[in-house]
Amino acid sequence: MEGSGRTLVCSVLFLDIAEYSKKPVSEQLQLKQAFNQALGVALEQVAARDRIILDTGDGAAVTFMGDPEDALFASIAMRDMAAAVGVRMGVNLGPVRLVKDLNGQMNIIGDGINVAQRVMSFAGPGQLLVSRSFYEVVSCLSRDYASLFRHEGARTDKHVREHEVYSVVGGAPAARRLSDTIAQDQGSNGASGWLRGMGPLGLRRSALLAAPVAFLLMIAGGVGARALMDRGSPAQPPPKPPVEVQPAAAVPAAASAAPAPLPARKPPARPERRLERPAKAAVAAGAGRLELAVAPWGEVLIDGRSRGVSPPLRSLGIPAGPHTIEIRNSTFPAHVARIDVKPGQAIRIRHRFR
Repeated sequence: MEGSGRTLVCSVLFLDIAEYSKKPVSEQLQLKQAFNQALGVALEQVAARDRIILDTGDGAAVTFMGDPEDALFASIAMRDMAAAVGVRMGVNLGPVRLVKDLNGQMNIIGDGINVAQRVMSFAGPGQLLVSRSFYEVVSCLSRDYASLFRHEGARTDKHVREHEVYSVVGGAPAARRLSDTIAQDQGSNGASGWLRGMGPLGLRRSALLAAPVAFLLMIAGGVGARALMDRGSPAQPPPKPPVEVQPAAAVPAAASAAPAPLPARKPPARPERRLERPAKAAVAAGAGRLELAVAPWGEVLIDGRSRGVSPPLRSLGIPAGPHTIEIRNSTFPAHVARIDVKPGQAIRIRHRFR
């Protein structure tokens, strides 16, 4: 676990036994034994170095350090084997951090495992739900994978945070793994052999390739949130660019077709002054800009609505007026700042979580 203390992008499967606390202790013991046995079988194909299992009492949380496919097939196998137990399951792909707990054992914290728990809470007994970030990555790996999912819409958790969820409605596809299918055609020394090989920090190279895709999805989520905010805010005319003052040059062009004495009688200053007035009005009605410098990372919320994760988010437009800026990091207390944006003004917020 050389990655201890670092932030990684991993797949997290969160499971619990539905209505576990309402059952008598003797039945709880039987259910937990059946649950542990089924989970052990579901994880047989995942190497011990590629997973971290946390026991949550009425369930478990499994972090997959390798391929996202490991989480997909393990969760499908668990759903099929533990149908009688009534297990709810949720899978998410997001940032986590490896830390040591009070017993010196490896533990997982971060938004990756938090969202996996929220997605699981939306599932019913025997149902498997995945987040949008996990769906976007896995569905691109194979056409067989894309047919496994059905969009269930948006769900809001107890913290008033929306999550797009997809249910896994199919069984394991005929081609069990993308890397195995390629290996049958090209041999173990081909591209699949390189993908299945180990990279830095003991992670598979295919998992390292999936990490940039997950960050691109976070950027897309921020852009989508910004579009929703702009749709709900009153429409404002965009500021005219400076080049719009160039129609003043049309006066000499039009005058060139007239007699020569006309340009001397009509000073060019009058049309320039008329064009300056709408430009100034457009600037007064325009928006400002928020510049961010956050370390190591944080989710940016403007007036309670998420606008993305910084980094990679560095700058975004913001309507003029007072706003509350909140930057969240699941490991540290949130940073809150209140600003008053003037039209055309750029406000910079720097914060380092410690």
